[in-house]
Amino acid sequence: MAILDDFAAHWQIYLSMPVIAAVIGYLTKRAAIEMMFRPVRFIGLREPWLGWQGVVPRNSERMIRTSADLLTSRLVDTNEIFLRLDAERVAKEIEGPLLIAVDEIMRDVMETYRPGLWELMPPLAQEMLVKQAQASSPQLVKRVMAEIRENIGEVLDIRQVAVGALTRDKALLIKLIRDISRPEMAFIARCGIYFGFVLGLVQTAVWAITKDPWVLPVFGAIIGWFTDWLAIKLVFFPRRPKRFGPLRLHGVFQRRRDEVAKQYAEIVARDVMTVPNIVDAVLRGPRSDLLLTMIRRVIETTIDEQAGAAKPVIAVAVGADTYVEMKHAAADRALRYLPDTMLHAKDYATDALDIRDTIATRMRRLTRVEYEGLLRPAFRQDEWKLIAVGAVIGAVIGELQVLLLLH
Repeated sequence: MAILDDFAAHWQIYLSMPVIAAVIGYLTKRAAIEMMFRPVRFIGLREPWLGWQGVVPRNSERMIRTSADLLTSRLVDTNEIFLRLDAERVAKEIEGPLLIAVDEIMRDVMETYRPGLWELMPPLAQEMLVKQAQASSPQLVKRVMAEIRENIGEVLDIRQVAVGALTRDKALLIKLIRDISRPEMAFIARCGIYFGFVLGLVQTAVWAITKDPWVLPVFGAIIGWFTDWLAIKLVFFPRRPKRFGPLRLHGVFQRRRDEVAKQYAEIVARDVMTVPNIVDAVLRGPRSDLLLTMIRRVIETTIDEQAGAAKPVIAVAVGADTYVEMKHAAADRALRYLPDTMLHAKDYATDALDIRDTIATRMRRLTRVEYEGLLRPAFRQDEWKLIAVGAVIGAVIGELQVLLLLH
């Protein structure tokens, strides 16, 4: 009876308790979500204890390695995707800039090594020599493509492409994780409201019975801790749908596999495994020396073939040593033009490689544990810190409630 009388006298306070508990649940979840991604750089007095850095940025190196390993071991087969490129189509796509490059290279080399001879030649004769060199360019492209395709496993480290792109721009990793986990983050925040309200009802009953000032901060801490812990678990577990009477549970992230596959593949194809990044890795990456040597040999062989029967005459006219120097110079200049020239086939190569659909299709074939690895590493290592912060915030809000009630 005393409890009912107290409720009648202070019904506003009793009714506010589960509402405040729901607010605690929501605020602690929002805090946990923001602490996942912010700040990007450490803020505080002494790393790692006296301050904070977002979980994802702080663990970016480990997460980059995890993402790159998954991409290269399960989602992208370098040899397979490069077989999709048609050398003739590539030659056609880059035909315009390629002809311009050949023209500039031919004139540059001749003016550098035999300026007098080149200037004495009639413009028509100069044009004929340039046209002859240009005529061989499609065949040269096919040979270069054949060299790349045959040796792609040796000259391209696709893992390094992924690591390089994500390391150069850590904001890209944050965007990748944040975009694919946006519904999960919203789910966590909603869970804080529902679970907090239910625990708030229990808190209200305990307060009515005991009137102990410790009830509110303790329950606030429990609400913050338990709702954080449960919400994070429900993102990933259970991995398979399970029914508990009328209730059907399935980890939110596992349930969204098809949607996540499309999102992840879109971001990776657009920002990570792009044609410019791949071309840069092939022609400028740590394994590029081997390929550039092969390409230089192909270019010099093509020059010799174009010289044909006239090669001995040319060698006599300009000197054997000069001819070799001119050939090397032409090859060097061609290699400098190669990256920008190849990028004119970017649109075709993007469609032909079809990295987006390849990744999306193979993601659907991952085991549940492998698929979980896309997002789980973002939580696992520092999960306890997020939960602890939720408990602290809940306790502080609970103590503020006590101060308001008693004063």
